[in-house]
Amino acid sequence: MLSAQAMPGRRNRPDAGTGYQTRKLTTMSVIDIHTHMMSDSWLGLLKQHAAPHYSIAPIKGGYDAIHEQGAPFLTLTPGMFDYDVRFKAMDQAGVDLAVISLTCPSVFWGSAEVSANAARVINDDMRSAEIAHPDRIRFLATLPWQHPGLALEELARACDAGAVGVMALANVRGMHLTDPYLAPIWKAIDERGLPVLVHPTNPPGYGEMDLMKYNLIATVGFVYDTTLAITRMVMDGFLDRYPNLKIIAAHGGGTIPYVNARIDKFHELMATSRERISATPGSYFQRLYYDAVVYQDNALRACIDLAGPEHVLYGSDYPHVTGDMPGCLARVHSLPVDQRKAILGENARRLFGI
Repeated sequence: MLSAQAMPGRRNRPDAGTGYQTRKLTTMSVIDIHTHMMSDSWLGLLKQHAAPHYSIAPIKGGYDAIHEQGAPFLTLTPGMFDYDVRFKAMDQAGVDLAVISLTCPSVFWGSAEVSANAARVINDDMRSAEIAHPDRIRFLATLPWQHPGLALEELARACDAGAVGVMALANVRGMHLTDPYLAPIWKAIDERGLPVLVHPTNPPGYGEMDLMKYNLIATVGFVYDTTLAITRMVMDGFLDRYPNLKIIAAHGGGTIPYVNARIDKFHELMATSRERISATPGSYFQRLYYDAVVYQDNALRACIDLAGPEHVLYGSDYPHVTGDMPGCLARVHSLPVDQRKAILGENARRLFGI
């Protein structure tokens, strides 16, 4: 049952819209697996409990933004809260189904009770949207990762409510995803065989690297965060311990498609790179999945060259200001027809069981 706290306001009420086009899923459906939503209830909790680390303040351009330690961190756009706006954008681009998730800073703030409640609120809101629009919405579970016991409870509850996978930020307030503290959560996810979207947030050391200037966190820091998290998983033997995991590396895997040969070379020549794995890192990278949230054709082709077209999935990063539903679609549509069909929807249907 949906908690009373999760009932969204009129601005983002999932059943508010009537103008969108209903669509029956087929083998030709276009599925966006990297796309985000928020809710007024979640934002209210952040405003109330995330200070002083996070705050909300206006920025140039007429939008409010989440600020981290006083610097703009994430721009709040209408599409993050309004399903009518989302469906209109999906219809215009030709996207049939969205697998929505909460982006950073997720629920990594407040007390254990507040964080767990924020996860329940956003999961319930997304479940409400799926109930209202089962032909357009699926969702990834948000977990209070920094509190493993509570995360396990919410994982079970969200999956019972219909979550088709899990959203994981690439670090948990600086903690590596391979940290033994998080092992109970990964064990439970592995037992369920769930897809996990590994999505960047502020990388460890961002303050020391002065990444708050020039928006370097989003432009460079995010791809570094994903690259580091995924490479650490591989080198740590994480994928051997959890063989049922289906990891999706966001934003085309960061820089992995471009540095995987370098990582293999170090594995060949340096004993410290072989402490946990004997197979080449590249053989693990080929087992992972990558989204198509890249901004140039050769970057998309690099993902396909690394893991094959059956391991790449369409995503848009909508509704961030840099989200690009039409552009990401156009790059996929430029591929050969068999690759195009797989990436636009066939892979997602298989991976998420849609």
